[in-house]
Amino acid sequence: MVNLYFEPFIIPFIIGVVVLFSVMWTKFISWISALPQSDRRLMRSGIFSVATVGALWEAFRECLLHLKIGRVNGRLWYMHTSLAFGWFLLIAFGKLEAILYLDTPVVPIYVDVFFRKYFPFAHVGAFGFIMDALLLFVLSGLVAAVVKRFRPSVYGMKRTTDHTLGDKLALSALWCIFPLRLLAESFNSAIYDSGSFLTGSLGELWAFMLPSRSLPYVNEVLWWCYSVSLGLFFVSVPISRYLHIFAEIPLIFLRSFKVRASVRATTFTKLQRAACSRCGICIDPCQLSATGISVDTQSVYLLRDERSKGAALAKADSCLMCGRCQSVCPVGIELDVIRTSVRYDRRKDSSSFDYGYLDTVHVPLATSKTGFFSGCMGRLTPAVAASMRAIADRSGIDIWFVDETEGICCGRPQRMAGNLDAADRMRERNEELFVESGIDTLVTSCPICLRTFREDYHLDGIRLLHHSQFIAELMSQGLLTAERGGASFAYHDPCELGRGLGIYEEPRAVLGTIGRLEEVADNRDKALCCGGSLAHLGLDLAQRNMIVSGVCAKFEATGADFLVTSCPMCKKSLSRSAKMRVVDIAEAVAGII
Repeated sequence: MVNLYFEPFIIPFIIGVVVLFSVMWTKFISWISALPQSDRRLMRSGIFSVATVGALWEAFRECLLHLKIGRVNGRLWYMHTSLAFGWFLLIAFGKLEAILYLDTPVVPIYVDVFFRKYFPFAHVGAFGFIMDALLLFVLSGLVAAVVKRFRPSVYGMKRTTDHTLGDKLALSALWCIFPLRLLAESFNSAIYDSGSFLTGSLGELWAFMLPSRSLPYVNEVLWWCYSVSLGLFFVSVPISRYLHIFAEIPLIFLRSFKVRASVRATTFTKLQRAACSRCGICIDPCQLSATGISVDTQSVYLLRDERSKGAALAKADSCLMCGRCQSVCPVGIELDVIRTSVRYDRRKDSSSFDYGYLDTVHVPLATSKTGFFSGCMGRLTPAVAASMRAIADRSGIDIWFVDETEGICCGRPQRMAGNLDAADRMRERNEELFVESGIDTLVTSCPICLRTFREDYHLDGIRLLHHSQFIAELMSQGLLTAERGGASFAYHDPCELGRGLGIYEEPRAVLGTIGRLEEVADNRDKALCCGGSLAHLGLDLAQRNMIVSGVCAKFEATGADFLVTSCPMCKKSLSRSAKMRVVDIAEAVAGII
């Protein structure tokens, strides 16, 4: 059968398939074999479990139907789905058509790809209609992709991603594949008077316009061009953004098996980098992009550089790490972990750090089972701790202020900078101090500290709460009562508290109890960063103020009496530019009670 249907024009296609299969098989083997033993155990235990069923469904849902993109942008959803799912259906129905026509389950791959060339009269009825309809579906998505490339504003995007040479090569080939298929099949129809509503109608036009003797020559050239465009696309996939087509599927499965990215273990991180499609959805949410401070430091470009030449440290450092880009990523790539990993790779030497002071820090035994940890920024905003003391007194409970006299940073700033050894040393010493103190509940006003305690620390037996959660509990238990006043509050969701920890409801419940809550459009998982993030290591004060002023303007437009936040860093940052009074949620409550 192979010899019977072989023709020279399929050679470019076959070369492309062989190159793509060989390269991707090598990559798959390297990705899996380089996983740590613990991750491979998770993979082995999960592959024959219900997790595999979930992964299959997610792969179909996101790699073909792109439902996550649909939740962000409906027009982009149609473009991606028509190209991905449409092409998949063309392949599936083309294979089914070839099997039914030849009455054998074994059909060379090039026969169903070039089926109309081999069998121009086959299945001109239902199958012909279905294949023409699917081709039209894909072509509509292709038109949408061209519009997005040159007019992203049509899709509500301010800009789209810049392309590498590999991207341009693959994109050019992709843009040619389906128009060439349409032309080739329509010329076939012109010669053999076949085809359906699309290819047949276009074929009638060619037969009317061109001399009949020229049709076979043009037809042969078009099938060659179609084969070349397919082969060129396949060859360029591993060096382009379209590597995501093959990387996203194993990423989904490994994630379903509970494999997680680690700053130090970079194998899974590399797979996540490869799974980025550079769709551009993450660019506009970046506040650096919106203010014009930077044009190429967004996560999509960091991943691009890491995949090819390796990102410069300056680019890795130039990010607020607020999580706005990660919250809209349709692939669910852990962008902050990857950026921290890059920073760690670039500055592994921490021999210059002096850890001697850690052993000099001692805290007395707790005077209460509930400890309050102010953290670095909390100690720079003493009104928050004072408000918590007033709330505790009004509630009739005791709170022990852990770091009132001395303390150690939670280590998150060092971790975000990539100085993991320093962060670990701080973590280890803090763990000793917390466990030795005898507390069973640790409350902090700093979301950065809370997230670090929850994600990086080992504090078994100690309950970890944000102070907004703690205040909400006191109110729900009837220990803290406050009359509802006439003040209105515009609430700002801190990045680490909201997107980082998913704590949205408790602060709103508290503010709704003491006054009227006003919401801005960019709230919850879309909340704006205050600009004071410790993660960006290159912003000067003027640049930060550009971000802050834009954020404050949105809150001032609500007409609320107070701008309320639940993070000492956010409070200090927003206070620099806000024309309205900025308070922490503890201050708002203490002012009412």
